[in-house]
Amino acid sequence: MRGLHRRERSPNRGALSLVDVHTFIVENLQLKPAPGLPEIQLYTAHPGSGLSRLGSSDEEDLPPYWAYNWAGGTLLARHILEHQDIVRNRRILDLGAGSGIVGIAARKCGASRVVAAEIDTNAIAAIALNAEANGVTVEVTIADVLAGDPPEVDIILAGDVFYSAQLARRVLQFLTASRKAGIEVLIGDPRRRSLPLAALELIAEYAVPDFGDGSTGQAAIGGVFTLAVAG
Repeated sequence: MRGLHRRERSPNRGALSLVDVHTFIVENLQLKPAPGLPEIQLYTAHPGSGLSRLGSSDEEDLPPYWAYNWAGGTLLARHILEHQDIVRNRRILDLGAGSGIVGIAARKCGASRVVAAEIDTNAIAAIALNAEANGVTVEVTIADVLAGDPPEVDIILAGDVFYSAQLARRVLQFLTASRKAGIEVLIGDPRRRSLPLAALELIAEYAVPDFGDGSTGQAAIGGVFTLAVAG
């Protein structure tokens, strides 16, 4: 995410070219509405997709964010679609963009510019395809935004970025510095273990499914949070 390292990982060896990844996604994933968000179409993996053939740049045996619907992104996208004034005519950073669902929602709701920060090269291809399928444009950066100064944006949207304690520390430091610089921060998360609840204020709750729920189809209550910065 600006090269956000959601999980620490090394570059993919033997990765397909961007053109080949585009072709693979179109031929092997299904373009369909995101769960509970009929306004947004996403290329989504299914049992026959054979993602291992893609040479995922994510860590082995861990499903890629960009190919599935994770709760944090769905929470933020739903919140934005229901409260469009949050992003209208504003500059957005979609931190750890994955499929691009949050940035796409923001553009559909009138954001003036959306930059998706993502280091996974396969995700970059997916973001471009998903944005095109939804009739919007989303810029992408692969820089390590967590290591830089607060970005020149109005709002940072961060979904599914608190997966580990190590990453949570880096993300929280970056978001805190950005908030102190006057940038609004919204976080979507189903209350995973590493979410720093003590530093957050709950804005809204929604029942959304999360990848990994299996075949039950049951949704859990997740939250949209803002960052509370003292002083």
